[in-house]
Amino acid sequence: MRNWENNVRKVVPYVPGEQPQKEKMIKLNTNENPYPPAPGVQKVLEEFQVDRLRKYPDPVVGKLVQAIADYYGVKKEEVFVGVGSDDVLAMIFMTFFNGNEPIVFPDITYSFYDVWAEMLRIPYEKIALDENFCICPRDYARTNGGVIFPNPNAPTGELLRLDAVEEIIKTNSDVIVVVDEAYVDFGGESALPLIEKYDNVIVVQTFSKSRSMAGSRIGFAISNEKVIKYLNDVKYSFNSYTMDALTIDLGVAAIEDKEYFEMTRNKIIATREWTKSELYKLGFDFGDSKSNFIFATHEQVPAVELYEALREADIYVRYFKKPERIDNYLRISIGTEEEMREFIKFLTEFLHDKNVKCGNM
Repeated sequence: MRNWENNVRKVVPYVPGEQPQKEKMIKLNTNENPYPPAPGVQKVLEEFQVDRLRKYPDPVVGKLVQAIADYYGVKKEEVFVGVGSDDVLAMIFMTFFNGNEPIVFPDITYSFYDVWAEMLRIPYEKIALDENFCICPRDYARTNGGVIFPNPNAPTGELLRLDAVEEIIKTNSDVIVVVDEAYVDFGGESALPLIEKYDNVIVVQTFSKSRSMAGSRIGFAISNEKVIKYLNDVKYSFNSYTMDALTIDLGVAAIEDKEYFEMTRNKIIATREWTKSELYKLGFDFGDSKSNFIFATHEQVPAVELYEALREADIYVRYFKKPERIDNYLRISIGTEEEMREFIKFLTEFLHDKNVKCGNM
């Protein structure tokens, strides 16, 4: 090893979901929205003046911050915007998780939580989900340096009720509690009302899922003014211009079209519930997902076999080899109604060809 390598910060990196580049495929592996962004987003793209790219963008992202504040009925001083919710969460880790006590989060959740903790030298503990893959609030009543959990959780899709979320916040009043709500628009209840009640809660959301903007990278946090100021202090010390001028305008157009948002959100929810009923008939077992995906296992066929067969047919779902508790599950993103019908058709034929008798037919 060369001497300079002794000074390298070595980490095991987070590995994002596969992004195949085929023209004809059914992509159900990274929880993207199957519908295009709001029509106003297309209009912004068509009318954007390229000469604006000569200048630096607004460092405070003022227009987008105000649009988010207006939508959620909060003050602009209570909104923090970043380049995707991953960026927002990373800023939160750097800003608030600096104590000697370990931060805590579920043992089955986003794998980048522990990646960030390792990279930033933050001590952490994973708290086991119960036998139904649910978060138990009482398990978080312990000494810690901060709490973070998704709601609904990923990859399980299980939703924690708002009173249970409040219990975690209330019993951890001396540390920051982060509620990561990437999927809350698909049937969950946001913790945003708790921000007025508790000064230690941060709610993080994204434009990537319910607003069809994964390609533009827009995430945001809402909390009290003091918390947001601390976040901005770190952000400006790290990079003053974190969002480009075009993305700011695209984000404003996306959040202002409430009618389109409700229409596509409800279509995804309806397709999810239909897919659940069809998967049940085919012998799959799964929880009551309140996200834009279903976390399912089959009673007879190993998940890896299903994953490989689907992949050969250019149908992409997510398979997790680790941890062991979920290595026989598939995470299935909800596509369009047509895509999900094709998906169910393939599974039906595949199981029939294997002479699998499904007990729920």
